[in-house]
Amino acid sequence: MRQLGAKQLTLLALSDRPAASREASSVRAGRGLRLFSTARPPGFADIHGMTTEISIMLKAGLPLDRALRVLIGITAKPSVVAVVEDLLKSVKGGKGLSQALLPHQELFGDFYINMVRSGEAGGQLSEVLGQLAEHLERMRALRESVVSALTYPAILIVVATISVFLMLGFVVPQFESLFDDLGDGLPIPTRIIVAAGHFVADFGWVIVLVGALAGWFVRRWLRTPIGSAWRDRRLLNLPVFGDVVRKYEITRFARSMGTLLKNGVPIVTAIRIASETMGNSVLRASMEELAPAIKRGGRVAEALEKAGLFTPLALNMIKLGEETGRLDDMLLEVAKVHDGQVQTGVKRSLQLVEPVLILVMGGFIALIIVSILMGILSVNDLAG
Repeated sequence: MRQLGAKQLTLLALSDRPAASREASSVRAGRGLRLFSTARPPGFADIHGMTTEISIMLKAGLPLDRALRVLIGITAKPSVVAVVEDLLKSVKGGKGLSQALLPHQELFGDFYINMVRSGEAGGQLSEVLGQLAEHLERMRALRESVVSALTYPAILIVVATISVFLMLGFVVPQFESLFDDLGDGLPIPTRIIVAAGHFVADFGWVIVLVGALAGWFVRRWLRTPIGSAWRDRRLLNLPVFGDVVRKYEITRFARSMGTLLKNGVPIVTAIRIASETMGNSVLRASMEELAPAIKRGGRVAEALEKAGLFTPLALNMIKLGEETGRLDDMLLEVAKVHDGQVQTGVKRSLQLVEPVLILVMGGFIALIIVSILMGILSVNDLAG
């Protein structure tokens, strides 16, 4: 009223209903933005950024609601703003941050929410959010190291496919008129290459269309439980990458479970949440009997040995952690050790894969060139 009086305005009526309606409309608009707009939804990097910024502001002494307001002001991505506004509304309504995160469980995950809940219970929310930010950063670095390492082989495969397609569709047909007079006198490799080039030149668009549709159907099928299990099983059986995939999943499980245990989460809950962070469905299924075994009084190392997932080194480290009462620290050490092994394994695997891809690509192109040269030599022999 003083502010209005300073502006020479007189207050005639006051009601909180329009304000509440506006706030509800704002939340609904934010939810609608997430559901129906073409803007990108919050991703892993957005969650990491939110966690880091809130942790810094809480350590600086800001209350949680004010920290969320500041975060809304400095965030440019509309979908992230909508999420933070919803969190702020719940916190202002008297809920804790972990309760406010529950409607967004699909976005944040059980691991994140349970870590926040443990921080609230111990009165160390800022410290736990800082640990969460470090955990997310390590997981992001591990994933990006693997993805970046696989980028070059993927580029090689794409370049090889395009090169063979262009040679068959545009280069080989240029020699077709030269070989017309020879007929059956052409060498068999040359006839095969000419026929393949003729087919690609006439039906290239059909090949591209069928390939795109096949890729779309395969991608959708791999997202089904049956397709995902088939893919994950094949990955584990690969001669070179299978061991790397296994150690990568061990790293994710050990780091998640160690972080949860370090922050006071019960061991059975930590096992369940850490198992859900594993991306390979076959290995995740092998962990289903771990929690019941612990409930029956069994040891973690023995249950993991029966699951057949962890390496002997990891099992011995976990057994030592149980005996000394430092299971959380040993799990984090297991994650650290296997993290380095994953990066080394990826580099070694690529050292084998890259030459193979180059040889295969060069072999296809050399086969096309040699077949054309054989046809040209046949024409010269006939002319002679």
